[in-house]
Amino acid sequence: MQLNLRQIEVFRAMMLTGSISGAAKLLFVSQPAVSRLVAYTEQRLGLTLFERIKGRLYPTPEARRLFVEVNAVYESVRRVNDVATDLLENRIGHLRIACSPNLGQSVVATAISEFYRRFPHVRIILHTMIPSVLQQAVLAHQVELGVAFVDSVHPNVAVKRIDENRLMVVLPCGHPLASADAVRLADLAEEPLIGYGSEIPMGQLLRRLINESGCCIDIKTEVQQAHVACALVQAGAGVSIVDELTMAGICWDRIVARPFEPAQCAPVSVLHPALTPLSRPASEFIETLEWSLSKVRDR
Repeated sequence: MQLNLRQIEVFRAMMLTGSISGAAKLLFVSQPAVSRLVAYTEQRLGLTLFERIKGRLYPTPEARRLFVEVNAVYESVRRVNDVATDLLENRIGHLRIACSPNLGQSVVATAISEFYRRFPHVRIILHTMIPSVLQQAVLAHQVELGVAFVDSVHPNVAVKRIDENRLMVVLPCGHPLASADAVRLADLAEEPLIGYGSEIPMGQLLRRLINESGCCIDIKTEVQQAHVACALVQAGAGVSIVDELTMAGICWDRIVARPFEPAQCAPVSVLHPALTPLSRPASEFIETLEWSLSKVRDR
C-alpha cells in the first residue's frame, strides 16, 4: 500500500508532537480523526508505528526510519508551495543558496545585503551546511548555488574559485607568539590546539599539514566550525588555525591572528550544477559575492 499525502501529513504531525492531541492541534482536526487515520495507516502498511507505554505513545524503529523519508517528501511539497507563492505574488524570482556556517557570518552575509540593495524583489533562501552535505544539495538541485571551502567535487558540479583565503593562527592576546611575524606548526607543538572534525575540509587540511610536518601536535579540542574555534581561543581554551575570512567577518576581541607559515589556503568556491544553466539571480549573486570579498577584508 502507498501512503497518500494526508496520511503522510498526519504521521509527520504525530512524530513532531509525540501525541494524538498534539497532532490534532497542529492540523486543526479532532483527536478521533487523527487516531482513526493512524490506525488505518498501520493496518494498511502492516507495520506498528506507535506503541503505548505507560499511557504515552512512542514511535517504533520502523516509524523513525519512515520519518526520514516523510520529511524529504514534506520538504519537496514545501518547495512546490514556495514556487506557487512566488508566482502568485509576482516576485521576480527566488534564489536558494547553501554556504558553510562561518561564511554565512562573513562574506555571504555582506553579499546578501548588497544583493537586496540591487535586487529588492528577489527572495533568498539561505541554508548553512557542512561542505559534504552542501555538495549533495547542489547535485540534487535542492539549492542553485553553494559557497564553501572545497578541495574536490563531483564531476557534475561546476566550481568557480573566488578567493584563496589564507590560513591564520589564532592566539589569545598576550600569548608569546602574538607578536611573531608568522607562526609555524612546530611553534604549536606544546600548545593545546583546537582542531576540526575529519569530515570537513578544514579538518582534513589540518591533519594533512600535521602529518607532513612530522610535529607532535596535540589536538586538544575538536569542533566543526572555525568561528567556534575562535570563541574557544577567546575563552582561553587553546590556540587554533582558522581561515582569514572567518577572522574578517566578526570583530573578535582578546585574540590576535598571525599568518600561518608556510602559506596555506582554504580556497572559497562557488558551486552549481554543471549541466544546468544559471538563473539571472544566481549569476548576479556570484558577481555580488566577489564584490563583497573586498568589503569584508576592508573591515
